[in-house]
Amino acid sequence: MPLWLIPMFYTMASIVAGLILPRLEQTYLSGYTHGMSVGAALAFFSAVSTGMMALTGIVFTVAFVVVQFSAVAYSPRLAVEFANKPTLFHTLGIFVATFVYSLVALIWTDRSGSGTVPLFSSLLVGVLVVVSMFGFAKLIQSVSDLQIQNVLQTVGARGRSVIRAMFPRIADAASVGREDPPALSAPTQILAYSGEPWVIASFDFTALARLAQSADAVVAIELGVGDTLIENAVLLRVHGAGQPLPEQALWRAVRLAASRTFEQDPKYAIRLLVDIAIRALSPAVNDPTTAVQALDQIEDLLRRLGRRQLDAGCVRDPTGAIRVTFPVPTWQDYLALSFDEIRQFGATSLQVDRRLRAALVGLAETIAVEERRAAVREYLDHLDQGIGRSDFDERDRAAASQEDRQGLGLSRLRPAVKNSPLLGG
Repeated sequence: MPLWLIPMFYTMASIVAGLILPRLEQTYLSGYTHGMSVGAALAFFSAVSTGMMALTGIVFTVAFVVVQFSAVAYSPRLAVEFANKPTLFHTLGIFVATFVYSLVALIWTDRSGSGTVPLFSSLLVGVLVVVSMFGFAKLIQSVSDLQIQNVLQTVGARGRSVIRAMFPRIADAASVGREDPPALSAPTQILAYSGEPWVIASFDFTALARLAQSADAVVAIELGVGDTLIENAVLLRVHGAGQPLPEQALWRAVRLAASRTFEQDPKYAIRLLVDIAIRALSPAVNDPTTAVQALDQIEDLLRRLGRRQLDAGCVRDPTGAIRVTFPVPTWQDYLALSFDEIRQFGATSLQVDRRLRAALVGLAETIAVEERRAAVREYLDHLDQGIGRSDFDERDRAAASQEDRQGLGLSRLRPAVKNSPLLGG
């Protein structure tokens, strides 16, 4: 459901309530009264209606400014994540509903010169004011989530959720290599895209497998989750089908979005964390501590991925036959995405070098799959080579070659560092 419909529902509900509840109250509950005078009631309802609209304008102007400023400071892609929170739209709906119903209560006060004030409508306006204050407090808390530590924790939590949902745990320490794709005949059908650029948000692999099984075919997906569909881009090819698969059914198995989402895309959480880190390492910002904090979340995600069965890139039907193939990142792809840019932009930062080493050593110690551990050790050698080619003097190279999960603060000496060529040993 589009989020803009949320305040519309609140508005329509308040209008319907304004048309029905006062009439029911006047007809069946007119005997219930309170001691508020007509003048006091008019002042109360007027203050609520005018104050609520002023509060709405001020609060949401400040909220969007804060969101925009914080998103630009961390990553422009985060603006969408925080601006599209349902809390924001529910709060707006509550504010509008309070404004609308206070106007209704104002209209029914001293109606036709009766000199009465509707009791239950007055109580409802009071309740709405209280609920609006709770919504306001929740909105302020949501804005406070834009502090850097909360942003990093939120992005990391989204990535962990995707990893848990997509990848099963590895049963043992056996090698888990990529499965060789099946030999395919010439494609019998090609599904190409035509239209404005859209991003692939997710695939319904189960539906695609059923379609392929019904035609005894194999659907080979050419693009991955997170890729952008542009004019004439080939999305998938069908191999071995006696007759073309229905294109509408194929397109229904693909969900498109205006921008990348976390759904089926653990790379996106890492991408956002890396964006935050390299922005913090830019000369205009020069905040390596933020990069170190981002590496905390990145290392956690990689440790979880390292203990998971990364998808082999195929989907089988109940008989075991491969029905869908699709591109998936390798463990080396995850390492490059997580560390390459941070290593390059943070090459002159002792904090970053020390935190990178701690992350890589930690991965090598905790991952059970030997092939992945070997890739981590190879990347650690690459980091050593970069430190050796840097402009650091001998003492700085020695400091950069130590592990430190805080960047600078608590070094961990390892026996392997003692005879490192970087130290002249």
